[in-house]
Amino acid sequence: MRIVFLDAQTMGNIDFSSLEKIGDLTLYNHTLPHEVEKRIEGAEVVITNKVRIEKKHIDGAKALKLICIAATGMNNVDLQAAETAGIPVRNVVNYSTESVAQFTIGLLLELVNNTGYYRQYMQGTDYAEQPLFTHIGPGFFELKDKVLGIIGLGNIGRRVAEMAGAFGMKVVYYSSSGEDRSKAYQRLELDDLLEQVDILSIHAPLNAHTEDLLTFSRLQQMKSTAYLINTGRGGIVNEDDLVKAIDQEVIAGAAVDVFTQEPLPLSHPYYQCEKKERLLLTPHIAWGSSASRQLLLERIVENIEEGV
Repeated sequence: MRIVFLDAQTMGNIDFSSLEKIGDLTLYNHTLPHEVEKRIEGAEVVITNKVRIEKKHIDGAKALKLICIAATGMNNVDLQAAETAGIPVRNVVNYSTESVAQFTIGLLLELVNNTGYYRQYMQGTDYAEQPLFTHIGPGFFELKDKVLGIIGLGNIGRRVAEMAGAFGMKVVYYSSSGEDRSKAYQRLELDDLLEQVDILSIHAPLNAHTEDLLTFSRLQQMKSTAYLINTGRGGIVNEDDLVKAIDQEVIAGAAVDVFTQEPLPLSHPYYQCEKKERLLLTPHIAWGSSASRQLLLERIVENIEEGV
């Protein structure tokens, strides 16, 4: 069985031996759109994380029996064309819950504790030259009794809520579907949630209900001392409006790991933010702990063994 992984570099430095055991594996670090057709020619299984598989690719791949997506989202594959051709498409779910939840809490602590500021301060000579044993600087606040609002209380959102509970935070959530997701936490309408939160954390899928959910007018409903964290999907927050809200000090700051366009172009509004110290950006990495990536690979192997 010939297996082709079109963007294996997205998996980082992990052991691919489990894939090699079940077929003749070809790994490509990255594949450009014009390279897809040639690279999947003769392949029975194609694995892709973000490389698009279009109808023309599916129609031209005569040996193709299975498409595996090394992620949860499936919008990079023409599912209708695959169904018409009788080729199953399998994704992987619930592999990154611990990774994303942990990273989210890490971003929360980074924002609240101003760790980046203190690290930079210590890299200079100011501390050594001052008479005091400490430097308060911007300071930080304790999380106990603060309100964490979660948009999207799925597996990741619930795990973040559990971790936040260890700090003594009060957790409330908004359900974009309107369904109750938990009896342990209070569900609020979005307007009420935004007004109450000290930290807002986004873990919802991107769909018709959540696209551009948080615009400038919505962000204005938040406290000026509140922070926003987005490790969900980029399109849920209007990116221009978030920069505006940060620069105008409508909110205290934000940490963002996901974007509408990835990688970010240099012209992106986030790079134009004037108060850069209030905006923490990470390169869509919350999902990618070593354990999460290895589990993802194991689930891909299971999908191949079950589907071919």
